Amino acid sequence: GGGGGGEKSHIEFFENAGGSKKLERVGVLTPDGIQGYQIDKKTADKYNITNLQQFKDPKIAKLFDTDGNGKANLIGCNPGWFCEVVIDHHLKAYGLEDTVEHIRGQYIVLLADVMTRYKQGESIMYYTYQPHWISTILKPDQDIIWLEVPFTSLPESQKGLTEKDTSVDGKNLGFTVDRQRIVANKKFLAANPVAKRWFELVQIPAEDINLESLKIKEGESSPEDIRRHAEEWVENRQELFDSWVEEAKKAGGDSI
Repeated sequence: GGGGGGEKSHIEFFENAGGSKKLERVGVLTPDGIQGYQIDKKTADKYNITNLQQFKDPKIAKLFDTDGNGKANLIGCNPGWFCEVVIDHHLKAYGLEDTVEHIRGQYIVLLADVMTRYKQGESIMYYTYQPHWISTILKPDQDIIWLEVPFTSLPESQKGLTEKDTSVDGKNLGFTVDRQRIVANKKFLAANPVAKRWFELVQIPAEDINLESLKIKEGESSPEDIRRHAEEWVENRQELFDSWVEEAKKAGGDSI
């Protein structure tokens, strides 16, 4: 899946690594993992576009056609990512296969193209997820808007999920709203109650992860850079961080 260590989008990975026999999910590192479709706000406002269903209209779809075949070019994601399967499923479920085409490829390359088009004042339509650096550049409700979907429809492996699982702030975005969680070896957790409690307490807001992924994209990607970013993050939240440490220590009855 596109959403980093997303809990629901990475069920298969979890099972393949030994599942709940060997592993345990602990705490919620990032609570608000969102994914869905975005278009530029300028086109959305001009043509009053709010819902993916409107792309059934060839006139709307044509606004987002970048290769001249009359279909909207929906910038999707990497072949093999779970989002690829969901996007294809959506196009079928919402009757959009005649008016929208799913452009797949290396996500970072596709996004570079999206940003170039946006800078040139063209209409853009793309799949995205948060946390991700793109939302620090193309900002929701300023540069772009989230599209709603007409109803929740997901592939077989997620068929039990309902509108409640795919909605954010009353908007149905069509993809599961996910949480990034820490996965740890059960033996390690049993031997280290302080670490387990620590994992339960730590939370990093999505916007902080968006900014970190932007720094990495812009070249601050060495282990030293990332350690420095982490240390700066802690310094800016020293009181909160110290309270996590104090609380975690109580689980062990002695010092870390």
